[in-house]
Amino acid sequence: MRKLLFILNCILALMIGAYPLTYVFVDHKNTFLHTKAPELLADLVWKAAFFLHIIFAGLSLLIGWTQFGSKFRNKHLKLHRMLGKIYITSALIGSLSGIYLGFYANEGAAAALGFISLGLVWFIMTLTAFLAIRKGNIVAHQQLMIYSYACTFAAVTLRLWYPLLVKITDDNSISYITVAWLCWIPNIFVAYFINKKNKIAGESLLSDS
Repeated sequence: MRKLLFILNCILALMIGAYPLTYVFVDHKNTFLHTKAPELLADLVWKAAFFLHIIFAGLSLLIGWTQFGSKFRNKHLKLHRMLGKIYITSALIGSLSGIYLGFYANEGAAAALGFISLGLVWFIMTLTAFLAIRKGNIVAHQQLMIYSYACTFAAVTLRLWYPLLVKITDDNSISYITVAWLCWIPNIFVAYFINKKNKIAGESLLSDS
């Protein structure tokens, strides 16, 4: 079951990670951009932040899952480190641009605060994970990277929750405000329990040796 869930997560990450390609092949009136005011779409700073966000958040989603397989990590350490640097750079750019975009979120302050909070947590977890490995603290680095990727994975959970919420509430506005928080807070709790389980497993191995 654990392996099946991992495979499912990988497939979803690859599918949503490739989302920026829709802006190459699909008319913008059929994308998220059609929900934005013409004045905002004419703002070059906002538009630059938007494309930085979807490109680098998508890239971090695409490659982040490769960092958690211990067999792959131990066998291809140099590749793990290279992908890790790409992930951290992408996640930092994606989170900072996401914070900026959060101020312009649809449905007002409640949704804006949800997305800004996500961006801040994502940035802090990623940066502290980087600082931890620079200090040689591998355990803290691994735990923080799980939290970081939980935030990255909000791109997937948002797209799973939102249509379900719309179906339940029959209200796009309420659904959007709710998903601004629901897309990432449960992910943080999942990351917490994964870290807790890994810590218990690690302590069990030490006690048996």
